[in-house]
Amino acid sequence: MSRSQPHAGQPVLAVGPPPAEAPVTVVLLHGRGASAGDILTLVPEVARPELAWLAPQAAAGSWYPNGFLAPLERNQPHLDSALASVDGLLGALAAAGVGAERVVVAGFSQGACLALEYAARHARRFAGVAALTGGLIGPPGTPRDYPGSLAGTPVYLGAGDPDPHVPWQRVEESAEALTAMDAVVTLRRYPGQPHAVGRQQLDELRQLLDRAAAGTAPGAG
Repeated sequence: MSRSQPHAGQPVLAVGPPPAEAPVTVVLLHGRGASAGDILTLVPEVARPELAWLAPQAAAGSWYPNGFLAPLERNQPHLDSALASVDGLLGALAAAGVGAERVVVAGFSQGACLALEYAARHARRFAGVAALTGGLIGPPGTPRDYPGSLAGTPVYLGAGDPDPHVPWQRVEESAEALTAMDAVVTLRRYPGQPHAVGRQQLDELRQLLDRAAAGTAPGAG
């Protein structure tokens, strides 16, 4: 870890088969104050043991220090380091023969925001992106002129409303921005859901993963 790369050298926990042997690899990003081990507790609930699951750890349990609606510079260098950590993991997967088209990037809360921001800034065809209560990062009015195309990537955004940390308006704005980048977006609002991963969110994640795995099967497409 360095001052400019606070997340460098953090561990990545793994569950399931090696990524090269799995139809899909899921990169799971934990929320603020949590851990890679915490987010991996979702794996038995999703019940897809044939998939590979990778969960990187944030330094001190947080990907960036301030809220995701804060000015971008207030979350530096942690935000850039977090994005670099995800990109490094995707790069390692690609070197092992697992391209982004076989990777789902998913997260909860702060991890959901990071997943969406990573996909927008590194646009390409992913197997999927899932944001369990999150939105694109930056204060109101942040330009969403990301270059590139998500090329039909399935994206799921689901959140409670009202949520104490993630305004529903930002979730909607994120869906619009990603749709403009050629993602196929599923947007779900759950009135009264607390700031936690809900059963309906898990169901939507499971469906996204099943479609992704079917799309990577031999002869698919």
